[in-house]
Amino acid sequence: MPRQVHVKPFVKRHKNDAVDAEAICEAAQRPSMRFVAMKSEEQQAAALVFRTRDLAVKQRTQLGNALRGHLAEYGWVAPQGSAHLAMLADLLEGGEIGQTLPEAARPMFAMMADMLAELDKRITSLDKEIARRAREDEVARRLMTIPGIGPITATAIAAIAPPAETFAKGRDFAAWLGLVPRQASTGGKQKLGAISKMGERTLRRLLIIGSSAVVLQVSKRGAPAGSWLEGMLARKPRMLVTVALANKMARTVWALLVKQEDYRAPVAVAA
Repeated sequence: MPRQVHVKPFVKRHKNDAVDAEAICEAAQRPSMRFVAMKSEEQQAAALVFRTRDLAVKQRTQLGNALRGHLAEYGWVAPQGSAHLAMLADLLEGGEIGQTLPEAARPMFAMMADMLAELDKRITSLDKEIARRAREDEVARRLMTIPGIGPITATAIAAIAPPAETFAKGRDFAAWLGLVPRQASTGGKQKLGAISKMGERTLRRLLIIGSSAVVLQVSKRGAPAGSWLEGMLARKPRMLVTVALANKMARTVWALLVKQEDYRAPVAVAA
C-alpha cells in the first residue's frame, strides 16, 4: 500500500473512509508509485532484537543523564559518557560521594545505580545475540566487510532495509535513507542544501556513526595517499565529509547486496 504522504495529493476534499479509499486506489494505479515491501517473520524478529537493544541504550542514556544531573545538585560534577557510569556506581556505593549525600537521597541514587547495572547486563547480552546473528547471516557477513559497518549496523540493514532490487541504483537507496542533499532547484539551476530529516532514521544514524568512526581513525592515522577520503578531508569540513562518507557507504551497501559480493578496497581494485 502507498504511504500516506504519497496518497495525500489524491484526496479530493474532506476526510472520511470513502474518500481515503478512493485516494488509495488512485495512488496505487500510478506507475511510479513506491510500495512498502513485505517482511518475513524472521526479518521482523531480527529487527525486534535490534530495536530492543536500541531502546535499552536510550534508557541507559536517559538514566545516566538523570544520575549526573541529580549529583550536580549536590555539587558533584561527573564526566559524560557511559564509560564513567560504572565509576559513579562504585563511588556512590562506598566512596566519598555516598558519604556526603543526604540520608533520604542515598537509596534513590542506589536504585538508579542498580538500574544502570541491570541495563548494562541486558545490553551486553543483546550485543552477543546480535553478533551471533551477524556471524550466521550471509548478508550481514558480506556487509561487515565494508569499513565502518559492524555487526549492529549489518544486522539492522539486513532486517530493516527492503530488498536491494527495489531501488534502481545506489543513489535511490541513499535517498531512501535520507543521505542526499535537499533540492530547491528551478529554472534549470541546481541548488542543493543540507540533508533533511526524511528517510529511514535508524539506518541513517548507524551509517553516520560508522562513517564518524572511519573519519576519526583517518584523522589520527592518515588516509591512503590519493584516496577519495584524503581529498575530501583536505578541502571540506569534517562533518560534511562524515555525511558524504555515509552516503558513499550506503551506495556500497546497495552494490554489495545487488551483486552479492564482498567489499573490495579501491586501492586493491586499482592494483
